[in-house]
Amino acid sequence: MTDPIISIHSLEFSYDPRQKNVLNAVSFDIEPGTISTILGPNGAGKTTLIHLMLGLQKPASGSILLNGRPIEEYTRRELSQWIGLVPQSEHIPFDFSVLEYVLLGRAPYLGPLDLPSEADVEIARQTLVQTGIVELESRPIPELSGGELQLVMIARALAQQPKVLLLDEPTSHLDLSNRNKTLRILNRLRQNGATILFTTHDPEAASLVADNLVLMKSGNVLYTGGMDDTFTSPKLSETYGTEIEVIRFDGLHVVRSLEKLR
Repeated sequence: MTDPIISIHSLEFSYDPRQKNVLNAVSFDIEPGTISTILGPNGAGKTTLIHLMLGLQKPASGSILLNGRPIEEYTRRELSQWIGLVPQSEHIPFDFSVLEYVLLGRAPYLGPLDLPSEADVEIARQTLVQTGIVELESRPIPELSGGELQLVMIARALAQQPKVLLLDEPTSHLDLSNRNKTLRILNRLRQNGATILFTTHDPEAASLVADNLVLMKSGNVLYTGGMDDTFTSPKLSETYGTEIEVIRFDGLHVVRSLEKLR
């Protein structure tokens, strides 16, 4: 059995010590070469957990190990070479072209005054090929649709050549076609050996690609494990506080709410 690439142990966090915790004794492992999904309703603490994994916040207690080493021992540069982030949204203050924006992903490998080399440009272009948007290379970022921008943000994160890719609600603002395109890209990256962790409040998105689930509610991990053990009617119903039925059909998990709207 391989060692986990990320291990989270008894993590506690609060934005204000006088307020209740946002995260309570959170523990789980991420295995290399898998897609893991943190699944839960809004307010579960999913985005906060991502920020802690990136070292943007410090836990009140507990630990996060990256490749067996506490993340606080990594420099910001080292951490950026290990972990790539695709945020829910990003304010881009300049009128970058797609290629210029994706090249920002090479920053962890450049000195303070260095310009991207031809090799860096080639790596950036390859990520555009990976995400199927090479034809957008010269397009200004403000002219992109929401689905196109999501793929560009994934390409920028891939240009970092990270060992772990974190995505925060990557499908929440996408239509069905772009959602499925994004999930296909994640699946293809996993097949090529990438380790992927994404948050979502959409059980259907998780069901299409996840190997492992972390079910969260109100800052607590309720269940963790593989899809067959974790993606069940009782466990999803507990997580979302409403009656949910999971139907297995032709190798897929189909989700439907049993709550009647009045």
